[in-house]
Amino acid sequence: MSVLLPGLLVLGMRLALIPVLGIPQPQWHDEFSYLLAADTFAHGRLTNPTPPEWEHFETFHVILQPTYMSIYPPVQGIVLAVGQSLGEPWVGQLLITAAMCSAMCWMLQGWLPPAWALLGGILAVLRLGILSYWMNGFWSASVVALAGALLTGAVPRLTRRITISDTLWMALGIIRLANSRPFEGMILSVAVAVYLLLWIFGKNSPDFKTLLARFIIPIVIVSALTAVATAYYYHRVTGSALRMTYQVDQDTYASVPFFIFQTLKPEHTYRHQVLRAFYENDRRIFEDLRTVPGFVRQSVTRLGSWSNVYLGPLLTIPLLALPWIVRDRRARFPLITLALMAVALSLVTWFLPHYFAPATALLYLIVIQCLRHISFWSSRHGRNAVRFLILIACSMLCLRIAAIAAHAPLEPRWPRGNLARARLVSQLNQMPGQQVVIVRYGASHDPVDEWVYNSANLLQSKIVWARDMGTAANDELLRSLGSAQAWIVQADASPPSMGMYRPK
Repeated sequence: MSVLLPGLLVLGMRLALIPVLGIPQPQWHDEFSYLLAADTFAHGRLTNPTPPEWEHFETFHVILQPTYMSIYPPVQGIVLAVGQSLGEPWVGQLLITAAMCSAMCWMLQGWLPPAWALLGGILAVLRLGILSYWMNGFWSASVVALAGALLTGAVPRLTRRITISDTLWMALGIIRLANSRPFEGMILSVAVAVYLLLWIFGKNSPDFKTLLARFIIPIVIVSALTAVATAYYYHRVTGSALRMTYQVDQDTYASVPFFIFQTLKPEHTYRHQVLRAFYENDRRIFEDLRTVPGFVRQSVTRLGSWSNVYLGPLLTIPLLALPWIVRDRRARFPLITLALMAVALSLVTWFLPHYFAPATALLYLIVIQCLRHISFWSSRHGRNAVRFLILIACSMLCLRIAAIAAHAPLEPRWPRGNLARARLVSQLNQMPGQQVVIVRYGASHDPVDEWVYNSANLLQSKIVWARDMGTAANDELLRSLGSAQAWIVQADASPPSMGMYRPK
């Protein structure tokens, strides 16, 4: 019941708040890319054929050669495909975020007394489960944190008693990490592997027959099956079992390497100014990171955005007890692993807070352990301080929801997403026949604000989004689509405007 409670709270509260918060719409490049994967899987395919006139459909984080597909590993696409099969892709995000909060409680039960584990699950609900962009978007964050919780929650259980069920939970966590955020998942998996090896060869080592039958053989079988399935997936998408879709995208569009210690590649030739501007900005970020002042400046910015998502001012307070936690032998593994994750992410060119998601459960383990120490400092005042912190956390959530309902300036607009594009989609869906939208940007367009994304069945879609490539190329595209009604959208107008496109 304790494990179920956080997930049920997420489902009940977020569904009840739909009249206030709405259902999010996609806005960022990654979200549209994940939704393409979801639509592909929901149609029973692993990838899509390259459409004719594909140059009009080039966009961010999507490949069009050798096939048409999202560049990202498949797990988040599968999650959203489940939601799409239930009527709305966001339902998949709702369900996986609820499962993540429940998994956080289960993970903490392996390390802490049950009541404290439940507190950790509730804090995850309050911090990540209702108003965060993990819930109110389509990012691969909740599913990654869920995988990390399964992996790290199995560790203390296996070191006490090896069971096949805990081994399979661990294997499931590793599989999800490998097919969602491979690099960060690898860091966490290596840390767990070292911890388990030290246990296996330590003085409390398990019986070898038990270890072989209940741990090694199940892990090997599940890992082998997953490797075969993953290889087949990439074989279908990229033509090579050993080449990820992300690598195709890097070789086609990006000149900036993944790590800051690598060397810049020559710039590619781009057919669209918006793509060129985006990747030139990546080069500027990379070059800035290679300088000491730039590295320090961006590291501070990253730390601030990370803290704002996971902790906020309130959950930073318990970390005052870190000097006592450092001396706690049981906290060494989570602390060392968190440090490794921080070092690894500091070497990556790009950063968003959810890149840290695999280690979310370990972070909340440290927060709860700090709260435990605070409660032990004084049997009365320490526990009252913990209770007061929980009360403030609940009050802050209620205050934010009230501000949203009152349209107060304390909160940005809800629902989240590109609402202008969503309104246009709703308008076009009510028109008869197929609609082709040619998108035109202004001279000062921000390449982060992208409109050209399409569904898996691109040419058969109700709405086809295309880039403006000049009159001759546009007319050729429209001839290939037959009787579709064509529109031109000025995406950078305020508000964005749409008019009928008249081919020459």
